[in-house]
Amino acid sequence: MANLIRRSEPTTPAISWDPFEMMREMTAGWEPFPLLRRGLWGAPSAYVPEFDVRESKDGYGFKADLPGIEEKDLEITLAGNRLHISGKREAEMTTEGDRCYCAERSYGSFHRSFTLPEGADVDNARAELKNGVLNLFVPKTAEAQPRRINIQAAKSLKA
Repeated sequence: MANLIRRSEPTTPAISWDPFEMMREMTAGWEPFPLLRRGLWGAPSAYVPEFDVRESKDGYGFKADLPGIEEKDLEITLAGNRLHISGKREAEMTTEGDRCYCAERSYGSFHRSFTLPEGADVDNARAELKNGVLNLFVPKTAEAQPRRINIQAAKSLKA
């Protein structure tokens, strides 16, 4: 539903007409991105959750907002160095006689894959789904974690 905006009559003479101001007024409140996400014919696009992927000195973190998805509808697998996350969000049932004014939420199955770098400790990966947010952590192996090298005095080093 659009916001109602009351505009006053222009007080400037017609000679100072600004075409750019007219375009700003015509497009006030217009947001093109929801239209692009919904597709050309207004049908909701496929459900594809967005992930944040971060690397720390200890490992790799994956975070995604998955509202409405329960643990039973989510599957996380590791095959070699490939991390696969898939799930589904079911559409809500409507009863006859309900009037829908707007339906913008996406439903359906999704699948995301990530290639983990060498040194990822896939055997100790852990995941948590809490309040609709998935947190997944894949630690680095001890060999892959950065180590500090102590500096010795020049006279004690031998070639």
